Amino acid sequence: MTGTNYITSSCSISNGTVNKDGNRAFENQGVDLSAFLLSIYQHFHFNYPKFYKMDNLSKLGWLAAEILLKEGFKEYNYQPEEVGVVLANSNSSLDNDLKYADTIKEFPSPAVFVYTLPNIVIGEICIRHKFKGEHAFFIQDNFDAEFIKQQVNYLLENDNLQACICGWVEVLEQNYKAVLFLVEKKKTEKSLLFSAENMDNVFNKD
Repeated sequence: MTGTNYITSSCSISNGTVNKDGNRAFENQGVDLSAFLLSIYQHFHFNYPKFYKMDNLSKLGWLAAEILLKEGFKEYNYQPEEVGVVLANSNSSLDNDLKYADTIKEFPSPAVFVYTLPNIVIGEICIRHKFKGEHAFFIQDNFDAEFIKQQVNYLLENDNLQACICGWVEVLEQNYKAVLFLVEKKKTEKSLLFSAENMDNVFNKD
């Protein structure tokens, strides 16, 4: 029998704004992406030195996950292997690939390390919170809520996971968007049914 799962928290970052559970949590218009990401980090008083080593894709996903889990998620309710991450985007690591290409136009530089794989986004989230559950990063043409729902439900319904962070993290030059959802088996006062429609509503709000 198919169980019922719930979105217990959501976070979206796009167009100079941060929304948490449908409410505006921070805004900094008129700055480039790197400055905007740093301003989010400083506004929420995060303290994680590895942040400064990440590329913009990793920073965006990491910040969205930190804000998603900032309040209400009790990690000690779950074993490390019971929490997973399922993310997607369309450009994969193209943003960093383009930057790397610019650095070697004059001459190849082995000193330039391309910190670029999409799975590094998941890795930074899992390292920070000690998550060891199933994880995947899919490359798709567009945000496909139904596909993500199916993947997450499969993991939850087969008891591979008890909770899962899922959603979309995309960066290409100054175009960016992160929309993450925390999905759990438990229903809370403010939770939403974990459905493609509810995910699309959050994704398309901004």
